[in-house]
Amino acid sequence: MTEFIGTTVLCVKRGQEVSMGADGQVTFSNTILKATSKKVRRLYGNKILAGFAGGVADALTLFNRFEAKLEEYRGNLERSSVELVKEWRTDRALRRLEAMLVVADKNTQLLLSGSGELISPDDGIIAIGSGGPYALASARSLILHTNLSAEEIVKESLLIAANICIYTNKEIIVETL
Repeated sequence: MTEFIGTTVLCVKRGQEVSMGADGQVTFSNTILKATSKKVRRLYGNKILAGFAGGVADALTLFNRFEAKLEEYRGNLERSSVELVKEWRTDRALRRLEAMLVVADKNTQLLLSGSGELISPDDGIIAIGSGGPYALASARSLILHTNLSAEEIVKESLLIAANICIYTNKEIIVETL
């Protein structure tokens, strides 16, 4: 799997709560172009969360395709994800897109990529992007050793990642189901 430089997205499920957040930094090479980008969205009547890492135009293309799949399969997250990954991997134009998606509803969290990955985590935690490993480690520790909510874990973990990863900033947006 490709690791994308320039963002951090984290999804955490704790109990009945699912939260997804991302930093707001957009970089080009070694320059910050924007600090307040929104990389997490609510989809399908606010029942599904989606976040991206990678090229912004590529991610927006994938969001649009994923929304179309959600409509086609009446909000079925797993089926929509499988169909998007199949199309992403086999379509000549889509295959060139450089982005990854994390999608979630109250029951399922998935990582999607153009190389065919469709991964559901064992522990309800997914992180992507250059600060992903830091946010993932932090979230796993906070799940084990605190009573923080999923939303609080996402915020704290992204702040920790921002203190380590130079491509992650503290302009954090979190959405919760």
